[in-house]
Amino acid sequence: MLTKMKWFQLSPPQILVMGFAAIILIGTFLLMLPISNTTGRPLNFIDALFTSTSATCVTGLVVKDTGTFFSTFGQVVIIVLIQVGGLGFMTMATLFALAFKRKISLRDRLLLQEAMNQGSMEGIVRLIRKVLFYSLAIESCGAILLAFRWSFDMPIGRAIYYGIFHGISMFNNAGFDLFGHFNSLTGYVYDPLVNFVVMFLIASGGIGFIVMSDLVDFRKKRRLSLHTKVVLSMTGALIIIGAIVIFIFEFTNPKTLGSLNWGGKILASFFQSVSPRTAGANTIDLGAMRQASQFFIVILMFIGASPGSTGGGIKTTTFTIMIGAVIAMIRGKEDIVLYRYRLPQERIFKALTITFLALLLVVGVSMVLSTTEDSSFLMILYETTSAFGTVGLTMGLTTHLTVIGKILISLTMFAGRLGPLTLGYALGPKKGKELYRHPEGKIIIG
Repeated sequence: MLTKMKWFQLSPPQILVMGFAAIILIGTFLLMLPISNTTGRPLNFIDALFTSTSATCVTGLVVKDTGTFFSTFGQVVIIVLIQVGGLGFMTMATLFALAFKRKISLRDRLLLQEAMNQGSMEGIVRLIRKVLFYSLAIESCGAILLAFRWSFDMPIGRAIYYGIFHGISMFNNAGFDLFGHFNSLTGYVYDPLVNFVVMFLIASGGIGFIVMSDLVDFRKKRRLSLHTKVVLSMTGALIIIGAIVIFIFEFTNPKTLGSLNWGGKILASFFQSVSPRTAGANTIDLGAMRQASQFFIVILMFIGASPGSTGGGIKTTTFTIMIGAVIAMIRGKEDIVLYRYRLPQERIFKALTITFLALLLVVGVSMVLSTTEDSSFLMILYETTSAFGTVGLTMGLTTHLTVIGKILISLTMFAGRLGPLTLGYALGPKKGKELYRHPEGKIIIG
């Protein structure tokens, strides 16, 4: 009874943190079993923890090659962790509750509200039903199309297995693949079907379930919410700008786009622009890209996907608000106006807080890793940002990380999946609203 009372005293952010931590630990012990890998020997705790964290936090950074090191059992454990981590453990718990016709309590709804980053509990269970339906439908379509394509390259049973694995992995923006030797999808750089299906899975998983629901209901409502308009416009802008920048910087690089024909160059540019939206797949050698392109990808990874999605980063809406604040200040305006809607000050402060905490985390971890790892600072920054944005792209540092480096990157993936603000709420003391306001003061800025 006392334990139950203590559980009820925990805040929703604290329960989310503990829930994800519990899933990671369960995954760690399963991956440590000899049956989980092809060597028949137990995997050491740190590598198992790193892999479990990467899968649960839908990142894709790996210290052991998924396709060659892990057995079928280990791969199934990884894909289950990806599915649970991508949709959120509270969403999965709600699925079982709905299946067994259990009533969703007020506390469950509060947890779901926090997990889905919603402003209110209104319609939260209905949203969860849509999330589960959309996820299953999109993953199934992706799996069927990929299985059909790969059936020409491998036995049909293996093609179906690969289709299911990659359908789940790419929709959840995890980036895990089974092609072995850390090659990702480089063998399919010219393949339009694989490229377009994977890009669609990444983009649909990254825009968020709220946007999906809004788009499906567009026929009835005949209008889109402000959130959906901002997410779609910023997502589209980042993909197009990203493809153009990568195309320009890498056009003459013989190790990346330079050796491809025009169709391959355009396809690879768009794929490499979509992937940093927290997916982690690649069709060209990222380590061979020019430094300008690599740093640009760091920026894309830091921005990440959209709220209520399977992706990480500071989110497209946060980035939009920050840009809006800069434009408003330059124009001498007091309000940030998007699509004729004025944003409340609380949203602006939240965006500023998330961005600052994320920068603090990435910079802090990068500084520590620069003393523990024998690599260039850009490679370390790339790895750290990839972990925070739960992207999974790497320039080759992951497999060479020290024990301290693996622990730091694991913690960064964990913080990136939950969000620095959620972690702050979970770890910080709960304070009531202040009953007074201090007098206004002025300081000189600029």
